[in-house]
Amino acid sequence: MNGWAAYAAMILVTLAGAATALQAPINARLATAVGSAVNAALVSFAVGTIALIGLALILQVRPDMAAARTLPWYAWIGGLCGVIFVIAATWGVPRLGVAMTITLMVAGQLLLGLVLDHFGAFGAPRQPVNLTRMVGVALVIGGVLLVRRG
Repeated sequence: MNGWAAYAAMILVTLAGAATALQAPINARLATAVGSAVNAALVSFAVGTIALIGLALILQVRPDMAAARTLPWYAWIGGLCGVIFVIAATWGVPRLGVAMTITLMVAGQLLLGLVLDHFGAFGAPRQPVNLTRMVGVALVIGGVLLVRRG
């Protein structure tokens, strides 16, 4: 992907990242009303499921069940990863603050992302770890320390 399409994709992904930062304090507030981070995540996923059903109906997208049956086991656990993310963010915000929670989550994503890219895991394009990429992740981890000190 080159040119404007690449920039548009980066902007959209950045906005999606901002939405996850917004989701964390919203769900933390919800947790105080529903009694726990798990209950808040349940409500969050229920609302998200309803939104996805509506979007699928509007866009008239249908799953290819034949292709779905051929997927490896790990292709079905993305939602579990989402559960971990939402509960951790919901639990972390009241204890660490929004910036610290999100910064730590991004650091974890980048560290594992380097490993997944290096090995081309789960069908991702293989991008070997190099010094530049390691320095980039180290700078984010340094940012975690700076956010914590601030």
